[in-house]
Amino acid sequence: MIYSDFNGTKLSKLGFGTMRFPLIEGTQNIDEAAASKMIDYAMENGINYFDTAYPYHLGRSEIFIGKALKKFPRDSYYLATKYPGHQIAKSYDPERTFEEQLEKCGVDYFDFYLYHNVCENSIDTYLDPKWGIVDYFIEQKKCGRIKHLGFSTHGMVHTMERFLDYVGNEIEFCQIQLNYLDWTLQNAKAKCELLSARGLPIWVMEPIRGGKLATLSKEAEAQLKALRPDESIPAWSFRWLQEIKNITVILSGMSNMDQLKDNIETFTERKPLTCVEKELLNEIADGLTNSIPCTSCRYCTEVCPQDLDIPLFMSAYNNICYQPSPTAGMVLEALPSDKQPSVCLGCGACKDMCPQNIDIPEILSDLSRRFDKMPKWADLCREREKAALRMRETR
Repeated sequence: MIYSDFNGTKLSKLGFGTMRFPLIEGTQNIDEAAASKMIDYAMENGINYFDTAYPYHLGRSEIFIGKALKKFPRDSYYLATKYPGHQIAKSYDPERTFEEQLEKCGVDYFDFYLYHNVCENSIDTYLDPKWGIVDYFIEQKKCGRIKHLGFSTHGMVHTMERFLDYVGNEIEFCQIQLNYLDWTLQNAKAKCELLSARGLPIWVMEPIRGGKLATLSKEAEAQLKALRPDESIPAWSFRWLQEIKNITVILSGMSNMDQLKDNIETFTERKPLTCVEKELLNEIADGLTNSIPCTSCRYCTEVCPQDLDIPLFMSAYNNICYQPSPTAGMVLEALPSDKQPSVCLGCGACKDMCPQNIDIPEILSDLSRRFDKMPKWADLCREREKAALRMRETR
């Protein structure tokens, strides 16, 4: 197993993400027998970092991982979980949630604790003194019940900057969505540059885009196999990440033993990519998206009578076209009603100014239609809360 040094702590480069445990067929219940074997195998083969969160598996993930790790000495693994401030709710009680998480996991402290998904939709909640979320967890760190404090984010660079400016030196690491597709699609390159400039190590989530990069077109897979016949397709994503400086942990949400074994094999040693191999991955990424070629020059915004953030819309459009999910639409949900793409007048002033000759009014019209049909983050939060409440009532 490849390891990283984090302030003198030896962390497995491959972290076990617990959002996608195997399920009992036909249910939403974790197949605990199968998942326990995976945890045992992971520990036996050098994985020592386990990442969970309050809403994973409708609240069951924290309970299961606590039981699964109970058989091992507490100092033989590192357990991470997160505060669900990104979940849209009527009120927030960090103390109640934290005490519940400790009880569910059966531990006295968390090695790593994160503010979960600090993004455009949630940052005002996190920074609102009424809830005291930031200050509460800083205090828990001082008390020793949190060893290391960080945050995860699907937000944009300026949102990350705003949060980091607020919390100052209390944050020790940041977890971002990072893979060879999102390097450009979600501007992950700029996020890495920001974190490196701030001296913060990077934790990676969605290294294979929720499985999207594990299966490619027949042509793309044939090209990769021609270069490395013995390498699995998912391994290419991990090899690409292994070469990025400042990455400490790469989380993988493994759903079965085969995925676990393949990932462990990939992390037994580094096999750096050649220039030819990197270029091929860039070409594959380009072919996956057919992205709108917006360069964020902002000439369009200078002439927009509605003062719309058109480059933001182009980025959201590329994300939604590739994988329409509530996460992809969060940035639009956070905008006020008079700044939504739907208020575009279709005047064409932006189109006339665009150096890339993008038909911006047509794109915004299509974006509005797609966004209207998408599941919304607020609705998803309400459904999750109802399901979690039912689960707590049966505990």
